[in-house]
Amino acid sequence: MEIRQLRHFMAVVTEGSFTAAARRELIVQSALSTSVRNLERELGADLFDRTGRRVVLTEAGRALLPRARALLAGAEEARHAVADVAGLATGRVAIGTIQTLTCVDLPAELATFHRRFPGVQVSVRDAPVGELTEALRAGELDLAYLVPDAGDLPEGLTPYATWQEELVLITAPDHPLATAGRTLIRDLADEPFVDFRAGTGLETAVRRLAAHCGLERRITCDVTQIGLLVDLVRAGIGVAFVPRRIGERAGLPCVEIRKLGRGWTVVLSGWGPLPRNPAAAPLAGHLTGRVTDAAPAAAGPPGGRRPPAG
Repeated sequence: MEIRQLRHFMAVVTEGSFTAAARRELIVQSALSTSVRNLERELGADLFDRTGRRVVLTEAGRALLPRARALLAGAEEARHAVADVAGLATGRVAIGTIQTLTCVDLPAELATFHRRFPGVQVSVRDAPVGELTEALRAGELDLAYLVPDAGDLPEGLTPYATWQEELVLITAPDHPLATAGRTLIRDLADEPFVDFRAGTGLETAVRRLAAHCGLERRITCDVTQIGLLVDLVRAGIGVAFVPRRIGERAGLPCVEIRKLGRGWTVVLSGWGPLPRNPAAAPLAGHLTGRVTDAAPAAAGPPGGRRPPAG
């Protein structure tokens, strides 16, 4: 049994399909399928039920899952120990993000980080907050941008930086509220809404704010992609609460909601006071403005906007 095979197994578990897992692992699907088949042959059991549209774990797969996580975590610890001695000429860091991240220009920040540490491979996972949280706990992610439910991070996770973002109402260009500029919560009682599926960071934040303001929303459509949500609003199916920058980028009317409150909170977090992965520590420092001495600082301004420490 090879570490590479276990990593391919975990990629299929995380992504839910061999196609998506191969994309994540940067290999062709046939190679990943062969790797998993060889693992099944070595173990003497099928790990996945492949009869449906989405592959699911068999009993044998469920039995292997916690052990695979432990073995991969051990391999990462060994890699980290070597990196501590060898420096950051090479390494790998995994970061999770929500679809609606706008407080940081993550692609620009990662590009700047890459210029400083060109030998460090960065893996980015886009997933709902619950999946990102579990991935942090399991050691599959070093860092993640989360939207804490009720304002608190789960036990064991540490906030490295915090952002407050304004939520606005976006509407179709010909909607009666499109030119209003601002409105009251009570004026939205009869509006149809487009929303993210339950469990995503934005849906959690909007649901909490709506409950706080006494707004019972009528959801006409829920989606899993921010681009589709914007397109549905543009088509007039409903209105939606989103971070202001998403509405502005889409060119849709952004209506300020009076007395809505502080909006939503995004937190860059990790497991423990400091990332255990030597490659993750300078990335955390870069994303929070705490530049380390591990390498010379890159020329030019940073791509994103960083908050004060905290």
